[in-house]
Amino acid sequence: MSQKLSIGIVGLPNVGKSTLFKALTKQAVHIANYPFATIDPNVGVVAVPDDRLERLAKISKSKKIIPAVVEFYDIAGLVKGASKGEGLGNQFLSHIRETQAIVVVLRVFKDDRIIHIEQAVDPLRDLEIVETELALKDIETLDKRLKKLEGEAKSGDKQAIKNFEIAKRVRAELEKGGLALPFRGEDIVRELQLLTAKRQLVLLNGREEEVALDLVERIKALGGDFIVANLGDAEAVPGLISKAYEVLDLISFLTTGDMETRAWTIERGTKAPQAAGVIHTDFEKNFIRAEVIRWEELLEAGSWSEARQKGLIRLEGKEYVVEDGDVMVIRHAP
Repeated sequence: MSQKLSIGIVGLPNVGKSTLFKALTKQAVHIANYPFATIDPNVGVVAVPDDRLERLAKISKSKKIIPAVVEFYDIAGLVKGASKGEGLGNQFLSHIRETQAIVVVLRVFKDDRIIHIEQAVDPLRDLEIVETELALKDIETLDKRLKKLEGEAKSGDKQAIKNFEIAKRVRAELEKGGLALPFRGEDIVRELQLLTAKRQLVLLNGREEEVALDLVERIKALGGDFIVANLGDAEAVPGLISKAYEVLDLISFLTTGDMETRAWTIERGTKAPQAAGVIHTDFEKNFIRAEVIRWEELLEAGSWSEARQKGLIRLEGKEYVVEDGDVMVIRHAP
């Protein structure tokens, strides 16, 4: 599991993707020991807002604060036919494959000075273009694999049979205009890195009154969520990161000490050993137990030693499901 979240910003040309990216990277975080502090110009590393860190750092007298981060990838504009290589199609779609989630930017604002590639502003049509191109690429990926899966299933292996059946069901879902999202937990879907299995957040670039009801209904029918933001307004951007966390079902657990106070990103439902693995792979392999306290309780106690004396620190084992705001110390074998 990665300690960073990577999100691809996708959409047609001239819908506000670059405006969003520029606004995000104005808040870019540069951390010396973070391996992606100086990466490709089209990747912005942005801090996740979290006011708990400063408060914990104060009682721990931490030398530094390291927030959880999101990598936003500014991906080249998608056009109709991208799945067949139109525009920068193949390059575009391979870049999406490398991200964990997708923000689909749709233009809802009208401005005659900004030309729309499809000649008129129609966010519902634009959403269909994006989803269709992603689905067509996934169908191509599935078709390449289905024959092999069918052969493996004939061996009688239970997992092979399941993989073949799931792949067929996913393809049928895509054919009728759905996504692979409901199947995202299946082994074969994860292995194939299907584009439509990634969680999506739709960013509607414009004002609330410009958003049509049929667009909202379509986004919900696809199992997505949305946020309305006027990207010309710098104040509209910070909420996107928090909203992305909520939609993508992500939480942060915290570590604190005199060296650093830090937030770590995990999916909701992650157990303690896997959360420990985000800090270091050896911590997961050699996990013994975790010392855990709620961040509010630690603040109230005033220090880790005070919290221990008051019996507020719990010992949790391998089955413990980590919660947002847990402050943890991982105990592991050498």
